[in-house]
Amino acid sequence: MDIRRIEIPPITLNWSEWFAWSKFILDARSDPESIRLPNSPGVYEAKLTDSEERLTIGKASNLRMRIKQGLVKGKTAHSSGDDIRVKEDKAKILIRWALTDRPAATEEELHRRHIEIFGKLPKYTDRT
Repeated sequence: MDIRRIEIPPITLNWSEWFAWSKFILDARSDPESIRLPNSPGVYEAKLTDSEERLTIGKASNLRMRIKQGLVKGKTAHSSGDDIRVKEDKAKILIRWALTDRPAATEEELHRRHIEIFGKLPKYTDRT
């Protein structure tokens, strides 16, 4: 039997502050109130202002495309974006992100921790 032990180094996340959903709709090229997201890999979370439970926790190879164009604007496919845009009060949604070169492993751990605290995946997340 071939058994191998895999050591995974820790991942440190430097989270952005929480920003209102409406800030992501604005055009970053022309509106100084808009949020400028990096075109970098990372993870992100969305929640309601009055709750610690997450609506979604996701990973991205390009945070700007995934959050602004997918989640918020719906211009690209997003697994939970359609439901959030239709079912939630967008005036109460906050979003934050963190850069990481290992977004899949990070998302998996964030999902695990969410389940540990709340007993389930985020509201609009079907699988990890």
